[in-house]
Amino acid sequence: MQVLLIHFGEIWLKGCNRNFFVRNLCAAVKRALQGVAKEPLVREDQRILIFLKNAAAAEEALRRLTLVPGIANIGLGRAVDLSLDAIERTALELMADGGFRSFAVRAKRANKQFPLRSLEIERRIGAAIAQQARRLGQNVAVDLRNPGRTCFIEVTHYRAVLYARKARGIGGLPPNSSGRLLCLLSGGIDSPVAAYKIIRRGVRLGFVHFHGSPAAPGDESEPVVRELVRRLTVYQGASKLYLVPFDRIQREIVAKAPQSFRILIYRRMMIRIAERLALRHKARGLVTGDSIGQVASQTLANMNAVGAASALPLYRPLCGADKEEIMTLARQIGTYAISTEPFADCCPMYLPRSPEIFASIEKLDAAEAHLDIEALVKLGTDSTVREIYEYANGEAVLKEAGERKQAA
Repeated sequence: MQVLLIHFGEIWLKGCNRNFFVRNLCAAVKRALQGVAKEPLVREDQRILIFLKNAAAAEEALRRLTLVPGIANIGLGRAVDLSLDAIERTALELMADGGFRSFAVRAKRANKQFPLRSLEIERRIGAAIAQQARRLGQNVAVDLRNPGRTCFIEVTHYRAVLYARKARGIGGLPPNSSGRLLCLLSGGIDSPVAAYKIIRRGVRLGFVHFHGSPAAPGDESEPVVRELVRRLTVYQGASKLYLVPFDRIQREIVAKAPQSFRILIYRRMMIRIAERLALRHKARGLVTGDSIGQVASQTLANMNAVGAASALPLYRPLCGADKEEIMTLARQIGTYAISTEPFADCCPMYLPRSPEIFASIEKLDAAEAHLDIEALVKLGTDSTVREIYEYANGEAVLKEAGERKQAA
């Protein structure tokens, strides 16, 4: 029977509350592996073991687990009894194909009662592998720095697990371990990357998207945002998406506010509406995809003036990243292709000829003097539609759609 051996990442640094994080990680692993033929997972010596019922399940299980925050790496191998002969025999089977010119053996001994120490296990098994290779006419050498293949051996109190295949996880903290935030999701490249970085810290994110009327049929932003939410739901298990029509609010701003401040007032109104929704979502703050100086609304002065509209904390995980870094990560997490699909963004509507670059809180307050802020916020929240997405059986699907704000 094949076994998956999951190693924790940052969870190792936790003290007395480590079990809280491990329980959340176990829940995320179970959710990720729904529909995969396996035995119930086993917690053993600060590891998680998953015994697969057939070899066909291994590739799908590995693919899903590499998307679970909190996992440092996953080994795919075999479990054997605590017997030196069984360990040696299994190691030789794992390394028998000869598809390498150099190798290493890495042993960890959680069970200190095992008769050989880690270094002694490595020497004995390494010698056996080298002897087998010579017998088969293979020219191999031990290379501890850059081996062509590594045989990993981990000895727990109940068994030994051996593997030569190791997949890297995304690290971070497991879902549902750090509270809730609400992310303003535009549909562009930046905000999904900001969302991913926050999700990877164990935060359960909700999403709010402000949409306008497209200039042409098929340019709607909602389908793009829904696909982004599906993709991000894979990392956290479940998501709420709040869709807010923004046309009427924009027209009111255009009619009553100075032209140069339009974009910043749009952003302020979005922050205020998102704050109301965040409170209903039981979120502790807001997340945006702002990067310092990337566009006119993201100068330090403008970000400060816009952020002052919210009493909740505003998190900007991309503030120090450049565009190339953001695009690289977007490709890695699978959001780049979605974000580059054509759609109509509501923010460029009624753009000013010369946007303000160095606004202050006082200037924006004065620019909003003729607006009924509370009425506009209420208009946004009253017209909000909520959708719920859930990750199950390896796929993120729409579970519930079209429910109004009273159920938020």
